[in-house]
Amino acid sequence: MFDKNKKNDLNLDKPSKPGTPIPGSAKVIVGAGVEMKGEITSASEVQIDGNAEINMDTENLMVGQMGQLKGEIKTKNADIWGEFDGNMEVSSTLTIQEKGMVKGQIKYSALQIKLGGQLMGDVQTIDKPRIKAVPNPTEINTNKNN
Repeated sequence: MFDKNKKNDLNLDKPSKPGTPIPGSAKVIVGAGVEMKGEITSASEVQIDGNAEINMDTENLMVGQMGQLKGEIKTKNADIWGEFDGNMEVSSTLTIQEKGMVKGQIKYSALQIKLGGQLMGDVQTIDKPRIKAVPNPTEINTNKNN
């Protein structure tokens, strides 16, 4: 267990770029019964099970069943089991679970609402870039012969 020759799984002895989180460490959890106000400036995952008024930019957001979140949020994915009120921009998928409630100014690319989930307010989709079809190379050769 305390063997000096054992390799450190996290490679803490290797220098890394300043500000680069250690794998598995960029997660913030606001536990049940906790109240928090402020801003989260760097976290890959945020889980809210308590009561939070936060502005943040994160990869993945999860609001638990008892969680209440207010704020201005930018995230890639959001999974809402509890309540959210504010401005949210979800660049990939917004999922609202059975008892989830999302209200405010909401922008999303993809939306999934489970039976019983609620979405209220100014709701808009984020325009995805259009993908131009590339012709099949065999079709190009065939068309040249005509």
